[in-house]
Amino acid sequence: MVMARALLHLKSTSGFALACATQESPYRVQLPDKSRNARVLVLGGTGRVGGSTATALSKLCPDLKIIIAGRNREKGASMVATLGGRSEFAEVNIDNVKSLEAALRDVDLVVHTAGPFQQAEKCTVLEAAIHTKTAYIDVCDDTTYACRAKSFKTRAVAANIPAITTAGIYPGVSNVMAAELVRASRSESKGEPERLRFYYYTAGSGGAGPTILATSFLLLGEEVVAFNKGETIKLKPYSGMLNIDFGKGIGKRDVYLLNLPEVRSAREVLGVPTVSARFGTAPFFWNWAMEAMASLLPAEFLRDRSKVQELVQLFDPVVRSVDKVAGERVSMRVDLECSDGRNTVGIFSHRRLSVSVGAATAAFAIAVLEGSTQPGVWFPEESEGIAIEAREVLLKRAAQGTINFVMNKPSWMVETDPKELGLGIYV
Repeated sequence: MVMARALLHLKSTSGFALACATQESPYRVQLPDKSRNARVLVLGGTGRVGGSTATALSKLCPDLKIIIAGRNREKGASMVATLGGRSEFAEVNIDNVKSLEAALRDVDLVVHTAGPFQQAEKCTVLEAAIHTKTAYIDVCDDTTYACRAKSFKTRAVAANIPAITTAGIYPGVSNVMAAELVRASRSESKGEPERLRFYYYTAGSGGAGPTILATSFLLLGEEVVAFNKGETIKLKPYSGMLNIDFGKGIGKRDVYLLNLPEVRSAREVLGVPTVSARFGTAPFFWNWAMEAMASLLPAEFLRDRSKVQELVQLFDPVVRSVDKVAGERVSMRVDLECSDGRNTVGIFSHRRLSVSVGAATAAFAIAVLEGSTQPGVWFPEESEGIAIEAREVLLKRAAQGTINFVMNKPSWMVETDPKELGLGIYV
């Protein structure tokens, strides 16, 4: 059965042109006439992730009307001045339903970047988007929040609203990379996908500000959920260190287990029996500090948003100072192993996370505006969220400016120190 594509307020879902791109001249997307002037509200647009997303959207689609939504008028005015004439600021409090719904009334798409999402009790923005019939994406990186968002699928279908949760860089682009590796393996190989592993590296805070710091601390309070041969296993956060080769421009980095939503969504959607995710940072002593916090601080402390915010205020000046030296390089490596011995890798590396996260999120926003997403609430790897035929274009847009982007290659072709991987059982 062929499902109808979602209709946005602009009721136009087809017809776009894609220009060739270089690092200096990004992709320009020519939306159809009826959707060229779409109104996109970036919630949290005065923050690092939201501001980067708004900037990327304005470059991809200069005719879009971009509304920067937040609480700080001064920062909002500064962002509007940077974006230029086709932007405006709206003061919005996401904890105030009336304020939120009023802001969404005349909007075609809302991009929710106002994290952290950890320990949030409600999906207030998604509920408001469904109520006002506004298309929706978020950059959620929390398993509980993402699963709660998925529970609104029936309501979104009834409202004819397309929505994607976890639509950032990781999770987000990494999910689509995994989906493409799995699709290719099933079409080109006789074996079945057996093991899927997500590896992430970010230098310092990645230039993404205190929100990513709060997210990292909150994740240290969560037990890690992974899958081994179809069985759910629970592991200690920031444990299970592996030294992973991220290829040129990044090299080998230590990464540690974290509880990330793409593990569960990839297991459920892609049907791979063994799935895990690891993350590491630099300089090396930040990894030691994270490991110590996970071991020494009570989980209840690390799950308390107010206490974590106090930690952020304590560490943020130090982190910013170190960031000046560490830089903000980011890399994602997704590994897929199959039962017939086929092992393939996808790698995505960029010099600046603060730029790359905006390009990634904007790529999802454009895909929704183009009609790639069906009514409902979807994960990025679901074909109803990002249609299979739209994945390649999304990845190309997200990968603009990368120093290394490869897909569906054997590990020896992309590693700085290639080696034959052992066949031990691990996640």
